[in-house]
Amino acid sequence: MNGNEVFYSIMGLEEPPWAQRAADFALSVLDLLEKRNWQVSLTLCDDTTIQALNRDYRHIDALTDVLSFPLGEFMPVEEGEDIYIAGDVVISVPTLHRNAAEFGVAVDEELRRLIIHGILHLSGMDHSDNSPDQPMLELQERLLRQMGGDAIL
Repeated sequence: MNGNEVFYSIMGLEEPPWAQRAADFALSVLDLLEKRNWQVSLTLCDDTTIQALNRDYRHIDALTDVLSFPLGEFMPVEEGEDIYIAGDVVISVPTLHRNAAEFGVAVDEELRRLIIHGILHLSGMDHSDNSPDQPMLELQERLLRQMGGDAIL
């Protein structure tokens, strides 16, 4: 048991029937990355919410598909045992659907990609642009290929 936890919340839209499966997939990503005692919050939201977060916290008044807000705090729970509160991953569900259509991929694949992307940012990784040769994006696609299994949607 690795002690990882992923909590999800919904903002600005009805709860998708697949929300818990998305959180479970995020747990699988943490396992694959060999994270231990991590706590991650996954928020599924509408375009208005993610644009407001992007504007208020990144000072970019534009829509985006995924945002990561690293917290990076340790919380002691038992002697010698800490929980790492990694932070929040926020995904716009409407933008997720538009991206999938634009890129010609299944919505499920794009959702997996965004979850992985957000967790990699919480892990301290970053990219200077969206070109596929960025090391973080190369790792993201490699993890996406490795993460077979049941569909989220």
